[in-house]
Amino acid sequence: MDELTAAGITDPDLRASYLECKRLNSLHGKTYYLATLLLPKAKRPHVHALYGFARYADEIVDDLASTLTIPEKAKVLKVWGEKVLEDIRLGRSDDHVGRALVDTVQRFNIPIEHFEAFLHSMTMDLSVTEYQTYEDLMEYVYGSAAVIGLQMVPILGASDPKAYEAAQKLGIAFQLANFIRDVSEDLDRGRIYLPLDDLRAAGVNKEMLAAKKLTLEIKQALIFQIERVRRLQREAAAGIALLDPVSQPCINAASELYCGIVDEVEKINYEIFTHRAKTSTWRRLKVALPAYVSAIRARA
Repeated sequence: MDELTAAGITDPDLRASYLECKRLNSLHGKTYYLATLLLPKAKRPHVHALYGFARYADEIVDDLASTLTIPEKAKVLKVWGEKVLEDIRLGRSDDHVGRALVDTVQRFNIPIEHFEAFLHSMTMDLSVTEYQTYEDLMEYVYGSAAVIGLQMVPILGASDPKAYEAAQKLGIAFQLANFIRDVSEDLDRGRIYLPLDDLRAAGVNKEMLAAKKLTLEIKQALIFQIERVRRLQREAAAGIALLDPVSQPCINAASELYCGIVDEVEKINYEIFTHRAKTSTWRRLKVALPAYVSAIRARA
């Protein structure tokens, strides 16, 4: 039985929307997609729907119509985002991505506030290029990452409300790991996501970052951020055990692979300006195979 049939999705237009979300997931979120395969078939399409919504909004900000000015991109994002939110309120959509999202939101009663927060952060990305403090950054990260975890919990299933707090922390850890890996790429886009106060505490200024040359000060700043990722991951670990047993292997694998980005940064000796830290195929297999066995046992 295919995933959509297992999830009870039979309408042709709705199936096409879910398939588009799955395509976006498999194309752009390879690690995320791999982890999703560890879920029971009936849960996977709904995770794809959440990813499809997030990815499409991200494309408007960073990739889609790159010739547009920032005000033009802001208008495109605003029009599209408001339409999706309106569709969620109405309970129906004709958007090729929104149709699957609305169906998922209805099935699992996911609060619309999570999607409003996400769109707020995507809008911030168009005009905010740096963050003074960690607290300032959290306004952005809440909407861009923490709410993704909150959206996921109803789909994954949870035995305790404390799972939501853990989901937020894990989502933040994923985002911070990406920021560490992508410092150079983000500089090219005119953005600095590492809090400026944290950088200054390590003796790093914006000019040093712009030079794209690893210094002892930059290395110390990265070490500080890496420890923050690992602390959040540790704090979130107990919450994974509160999820439906059939969902736990997926999230354990995602935690290991996403937060493992910082391990790869260490392996390249923090040379983030000349190398891109990547999770190797071997590590993915090393994580995925035991997780697959655990997933089969949980379903049995």
